[in-house]
Amino acid sequence: MPSSKEIKKQIGSVENTKKITSAMEMVAASKMRKAEARMHATRPYAEKMRQVIGHIGKAHPEYTHPFMEEREVKKAGIIVITSDRGLCGGLNTNALRETVNLMGDLDGKGIGYRVAAIGKKSLPLLNRLGVDIMAESSELGDAPEVTEIAGAAKVVMDAFMEGELDRVYLVFNEFVNTMTQNVRAEQILPITGLSEPDELHWDYIYEPEPQEVIDGLMQRYVESLIFHGLVENIASEQAARMVAMKSASDNAEDLIEDLKLSYNKARQAAITAELAEITSGAAALEG
Repeated sequence: MPSSKEIKKQIGSVENTKKITSAMEMVAASKMRKAEARMHATRPYAEKMRQVIGHIGKAHPEYTHPFMEEREVKKAGIIVITSDRGLCGGLNTNALRETVNLMGDLDGKGIGYRVAAIGKKSLPLLNRLGVDIMAESSELGDAPEVTEIAGAAKVVMDAFMEGELDRVYLVFNEFVNTMTQNVRAEQILPITGLSEPDELHWDYIYEPEPQEVIDGLMQRYVESLIFHGLVENIASEQAARMVAMKSASDNAEDLIEDLKLSYNKARQAAITAELAEITSGAAALEG
């Protein structure tokens, strides 16, 4: 059994760890509230963009954008969003597992793929698997702007426009609540299934020309999908980190209690041994 001095040192070490995890839990809780507010603020914009694109798809204008054209799938693109930092439970693992499953499905259908990575945590696995990484974006912080993912988004969109990719998927963690984050893999290109099931015929008056307006709108739409996925993932990251740090703090508290019990036992054993020595010494003197 370790000595009481060694156990006391272990208790101090675990208590210091608990202080760190408790502080990280509070920081994550504060960041999560801000990230959740940003996420809720982006949802109405994303939904309105979906409606407008759905109306355009139903209106049958004289110019149909390539983003809305289905074609035979020979090569696909996957945009995977992970965090830049760890200590957030299984959040990144879930996103990477979904990505690997998607790559396996594509392999099974004889479809090639390239990957755009947003966030550092996906890179070690992707590099280890030898995946073709077409774009990378990291160090985005807790409150990124659309412009920070525009470069990676443009690489993917250009590849689709040039026929290098025939389909594009987005993998990210969707924020449900503090305890629940669901990983999602959804097709973002080509744009399909957005027309509303009503009998109205939507059309627009374009100024200056339909092609110029729709080109800009389609680019903004795809950027908004990727950015919304990023914002959802950041909120999920902070929620997962808060829960993970609370669990770590609780485990540290349980370990401290166990160590204190071991310390008391060790101390009691030492006292008993000392008393036995004193008694034996006194008996020897009397003899």
